[in-house]
Amino acid sequence: MLYHNSGNRKVNYEGKVDLSRYTLSTMLLKNVKTFKAIFENDSMLRIRVCENAYNKDIRCAIFFIDGMATSEQVNESIVKPIVEIKVDEWSKERSSIDEIYSHMLYAAEVKKSTDLDEIVRSVVYGDTALMAEGSDEVLIINSKGWETRSISEPPNEKTLRGPHEGFTESLLKNTSLIRRRLRTSDLKFKSKTLGTRSNTGVCLCYLESIVNKDVLRLLEERLNTIVIDGVLETNYIEELIRDNPWTPMKTAGATERPDVVVGKLLEGRIAIIVDGSPTVMTVPYLFVESVQTDDDYYLNYYFASIGRLLRVISILITTIVPGFYVALVAFHKEMIPSRLALSISAARDGVPLPIAVECLVMLAVFELLRESGLRMPSNVGSALSIVGAIVIGQAAVQAKFVSAPMVIIVAITGITGLVVPKIKAAVLLYRTFLVLMASVMGMYGLVVGISIIIAHVVSLTSYGVKYTSFLDSVSEQERKDVYLRYSWRTMKTRPANISSNVVRKGEKGE
Repeated sequence: MLYHNSGNRKVNYEGKVDLSRYTLSTMLLKNVKTFKAIFENDSMLRIRVCENAYNKDIRCAIFFIDGMATSEQVNESIVKPIVEIKVDEWSKERSSIDEIYSHMLYAAEVKKSTDLDEIVRSVVYGDTALMAEGSDEVLIINSKGWETRSISEPPNEKTLRGPHEGFTESLLKNTSLIRRRLRTSDLKFKSKTLGTRSNTGVCLCYLESIVNKDVLRLLEERLNTIVIDGVLETNYIEELIRDNPWTPMKTAGATERPDVVVGKLLEGRIAIIVDGSPTVMTVPYLFVESVQTDDDYYLNYYFASIGRLLRVISILITTIVPGFYVALVAFHKEMIPSRLALSISAARDGVPLPIAVECLVMLAVFELLRESGLRMPSNVGSALSIVGAIVIGQAAVQAKFVSAPMVIIVAITGITGLVVPKIKAAVLLYRTFLVLMASVMGMYGLVVGISIIIAHVVSLTSYGVKYTSFLDSVSEQERKDVYLRYSWRTMKTRPANISSNVVRKGEKGE
């Protein structure tokens, strides 16, 4: 292990202080000096030395980080009882730290530790460390109390009907939102710490009797292989452990809605919650989830099925139509009806750009307008996108820079692309690929490009589960929540490739 010096401390290149140089002592003042050395140059560390008013043998020091721990709780639950509770004598077989642990603290969660690494991690996470004279054990007292954002509806996942709660950046608050909806002992949470510098808390959430044990084991093995200095969001984890690292397709779900996560858990999936992020990751993720929305399960299933079919059609339109148009105009004019062909020819008269370049330029302009609308403040972003599209489109047509039919094609492509935001990155790349293939070989190139894309998507897996497994299923039950959303009366089973317990209807939990 390589180290560099930081003041009087020895710090390794993973960003951790070399705590092996320090040891806990039975002498309180020596322990105070040790903690000051570990937190050297950290002005947020607070140290309070106090003793019991009735028994001078009980002398303590507490350590906490200002802003991470609640000052009121430290004062009322730790300092006040230590100073004010009357203690005359106790059994000589018991140390002062045992006496404090058993009779003096008002805190709900207290544990003993002699592991300096655990103690330091707990203190920086908002807990309070308590040391007593004559003992080399440390009490870690739960005193977390940092400020968090209040619960509100996610702006990007609004629903017409259903819950309007969203996750926040607090791990504990997010787990409580899930627990409140699944009141069963079958719900399990497994905690991990990732990031050599950030020491970010990560929690795996699943239903014990439903989850696929093979998927769970594979996920844990991959999480254990992560070596990175900081994990700030779920996408850090997704990129490091996904099955196909170079594919543009999503192979892990992401949502800010507790109800969506609970729905995934009830199908046998696993949720990954990262402290500091309001986005929860769910695995395995299948292609069919790209056309499913929250409202599908809160609205009438006839209406939900129509909406889902429209999303499937939108994927085909936004991906294929630009390439199809380029192939027709550039190579296969005989396939276009005569009047439409004359109209397109007249509109393109005087346009200097080849059809493929014209298409790619207009698609790029649309993406620029969409990005500018997203990055601008919300009160001007939508107006800027609409006005920009109208002004630029009209000016480009009048200047004969592009043709009017191309503006229509790009507008249809852009609108249908907004219908399926979950796979917008993949759609953008595949659409460009098909335009290029069509510009080289016409309709033959388009067909070859589509075949390559289908072969790639079919070959994908998500944590050992086939990405398009619903296509292989011969079970009618497996197809009742794919392109159409059937009534809950008829959906009696879970996806067999995801869950270890496929029975859904009539099942009773613990």
